[in-house]
Amino acid sequence: MARGRESRDARMRERLTQEAARIMAVEGVRDFSQAKRKAAAHLGAPSTTNLPQNKEIQAALVEYQRLFGGEEQAQALHALRQMALEAMDFFAAFRPRLVGEVLEGTAAEGAPIELHCFADTPEDVVFFLMDQGIPFDTDQRRLRFDTDPVTLPCHRFLAGDAEVQLVVMDPKGLRQPPRSPIDGRPMRRASRSQLAEMLN
Repeated sequence: MARGRESRDARMRERLTQEAARIMAVEGVRDFSQAKRKAAAHLGAPSTTNLPQNKEIQAALVEYQRLFGGEEQAQALHALRQMALEAMDFFAAFRPRLVGEVLEGTAAEGAPIELHCFADTPEDVVFFLMDQGIPFDTDQRRLRFDTDPVTLPCHRFLAGDAEVQLVVMDPKGLRQPPRSPIDGRPMRRASRSQLAEMLN
């Protein structure tokens, strides 16, 4: 009896993983928790005990993009990475690092370009944006480092058709990346030179 239930649970977990990955790829949902909830609702999952981990969904998302994204997704990703390179040149004074979907390769058209920038004070980036005449909105981003989550300013603006998101950190953040929401390990980041190599 227990073995049969475990088998059903494993099958449901796999279905939830695949559906959450599809939702993120097709519907543009970028929050893992939201994708899990929508997948559970779509599949009529009776409980949340079988919800997959973020890293399982990320692996399924990469595979989904490989199978179904095709040339269209590859072209969109290349264009976003090219725009990210230009944004990193523009914000070079703040030693930007690329993170998120555009770096990981799962971004499709409409995905945001996420940059970590480093400044002595958060106002330095605000003044730079204002001096350049760039309209922007500001909200907050919660990131986890070694201890409790930290709330950081995030400035959003449009560059062509792409949204750029600048999360501003203290310079010591260069040496200590926040934890990835995917697997809890230090977040993968790319410098300008590393991104340029990816584009070559």
